[in-house]
Amino acid sequence: MMTMPSVKIPKERIGVLIGEQGKTKREIEKKTGAILDVDSESGIVDIDTREVEDPVLALKLEDIVKAIGRGFNPKKALFLLQDQAYFELIDIRSYVGKSSNAIHRMKARLIGKDGRTRELIEELSECYVSVYGNTVALVGFSTELSIARRAVQMILEGSEHSTVYGFLESKRADIKRKKTGFF
Repeated sequence: MMTMPSVKIPKERIGVLIGEQGKTKREIEKKTGAILDVDSESGIVDIDTREVEDPVLALKLEDIVKAIGRGFNPKKALFLLQDQAYFELIDIRSYVGKSSNAIHRMKARLIGKDGRTRELIEELSECYVSVYGNTVALVGFSTELSIARRAVQMILEGSEHSTVYGFLESKRADIKRKKTGFF
């Protein structure tokens, strides 16, 4: 007997996963061939992948649901359907402990004034970033994801924003060289 994977997402994100009149859920099901069974009371999403032919797609579907649960809009979460696109979750508490004040302070550092730090990480690493709850979620291609992860870790470890921005600027050149094929 095949077991269906289940993902628990925050209840307040269920509406985003389902979408207006079920539109988002239907789009995900159409693009993947899976069936999502969403329990809006518990936040548990059962993923029926029996009709999905590609096993990698079945795994990516779990990440798509997790990404929506961690604050991404469905369009950004569906980016994960691309080859070599990955989802990563970083728990802020593993850097600052369980103090709600420390978590709040670190979230403010990660987001920055008017969201500018998060925007710069996204722009310079070419990854999507979501700060939600006690986590930072990243969506992007492998090389770019490692750059975004390092930038987030630097902030979580207490680096000055200017140091992080310098790191991102230097890596931005590497990304451009990789895309143009000039090393």
